[in-house]
Amino acid sequence: MRPDGRFVGQPKQFWACVRTISQWVGYTERGKGSIKVLSVDQIRDAFKELNLNAREIIDESGAPTKLAKNLHQYFEYRARILNELVRPRLMNLQKAKAAFERIRDARPHACPMPQNKQKAEKKGVAYLTAITNMLIEENLGELPCNFDPRILTTVTAGGVPLRTLARRVDGAFPDAINPISIWEIKEYYYTTTFGSRVADGVYETLLDGMELEELFQSEKVKVHHYLILDDYCTWWKCGRSYLCRIIDLLHMGYVDEALFGSEVIEEIPRIVREWVQLYRAL
Repeated sequence: MRPDGRFVGQPKQFWACVRTISQWVGYTERGKGSIKVLSVDQIRDAFKELNLNAREIIDESGAPTKLAKNLHQYFEYRARILNELVRPRLMNLQKAKAAFERIRDARPHACPMPQNKQKAEKKGVAYLTAITNMLIEENLGELPCNFDPRILTTVTAGGVPLRTLARRVDGAFPDAINPISIWEIKEYYYTTTFGSRVADGVYETLLDGMELEELFQSEKVKVHHYLILDDYCTWWKCGRSYLCRIIDLLHMGYVDEALFGSEVIEEIPRIVREWVQLYRAL
């Protein structure tokens, strides 16, 4: 999923409003299993309840302000994209395994097929990571790729580190040193609750995105950043509010694209073709 151009480039004040209102009113419709769409009246009421300036939402003539209209449109968009596009693409363990086996058996692959970190009967292939690796390999051809960086991502200039990110990522093209793109994979097929470890994964993505934003603003170096995640139970049943936050991160510019579940199968070929064009233009 790429961001909707209507909401790209919004000032940070806009996103402060999105976060403040969302945490006060709530992200989801209780008992309905869907994402909330907030009306202008609900946005105004939230401002009042929080002792904020409601005139920034409804002006003296009683008309919605530009900020109010933009917020309502964004909340409407966020709910629609999650309810209609993301939800049906999130896979469970059985669907992910079937997709993995279908892609694996279609042709030989030399890329890593990593194991998950589970034990006993839950131990097995990390399906989303393996699917991602195979699709990248298929579309890169003979070009290099680091499917498992064991070092921090670093951008250099004149043979000297210019920036080094604070944490390791799950993959980098063509490598973790001076990458064109990096990606993170969050798959939780055996998780039954939305715990702090899963939440931390979202905040780690934010950290990476903020570091990459500073790199671009200060040094004009662009590193494309992707978030790939899956598991219906973890993200939809338990973590819908965090899906909202990921859509926010996408439009704040901290992630170039977010891929949800089977969307990785739909979009990775296009994305990798874009990487190849950038690589050949160097």
